[in-house]
Amino acid sequence: MKVLAVLLLGVIASATAFEKPVFWKDVPVGKASIEGRITMGYPAYEGKVPYIVGLGFSKNGGGTWCGGSIIGNTWVMTAKHCTDGMESVTIYYGALWRLQAQYTHWVGRSDFIEHGSGDISLIRTPHVDFWSLVNKVELPRYDDRYNNYQGWWALVSGWGKTSDEGGVSEYLNCVDVQIGENSVCENYYGSFSGDLICIPTPENKGTCSGDSGGPLVIHDGNRQVGIVSFGSSAGCLSNGPKGMVRVTSYLDWIRDNTGISY
Repeated sequence: MKVLAVLLLGVIASATAFEKPVFWKDVPVGKASIEGRITMGYPAYEGKVPYIVGLGFSKNGGGTWCGGSIIGNTWVMTAKHCTDGMESVTIYYGALWRLQAQYTHWVGRSDFIEHGSGDISLIRTPHVDFWSLVNKVELPRYDDRYNNYQGWWALVSGWGKTSDEGGVSEYLNCVDVQIGENSVCENYYGSFSGDLICIPTPENKGTCSGDSGGPLVIHDGNRQVGIVSFGSSAGCLSNGPKGMVRVTSYLDWIRDNTGISY
């Protein structure tokens, strides 16, 4: 019995050693709101990330803020935990300063398409013409659906907070991150789905990897391979690795709903 008790204590200690993964809107008060964050990043210049949009969601007089990406003339992609329960969204196109967009569109909930289980949503929008400040980002080619992109460098952008104590950034920021092995996140959280991408954050660089729903775009080929999803309940400056939705896992679903494929 004594041996069994020791073993059980060991299991409990091992289980409690893992941090809890949480969507950014569910991070405890004082650590974050729905916004993810760019830390240790740098200001974007005009036209650097023409595919990013700001998303101002509304519900019952309140609101939340997320990022998203333009993937077609009439489509924006974001995280499901951003659209979940929201009634409408104002889409900010071509902005550097968060609310100073080239133009905006309002979209109601009937144009939200949410995945059944994955943290990914599509938003049907009015037609948008592309130019230097407003343009789409391409998705991975279907031939790359089994590419895990481990070791690849990528760009994350957003208007999220720059520290645990600060407010939402009014100016668009970017950070370069390296995609890690899923085992890094599995060791930290205890489990980690193959439908996710793990982003280690040494030295707090890229902590939270940008706003929830924002795009992770590889340097080589400029294709969006991830969507900002969750981080550690320990906070954005905890150095805990971050979880991104793996876009290649949803290429069929995106194609079936939008007709977009490569």
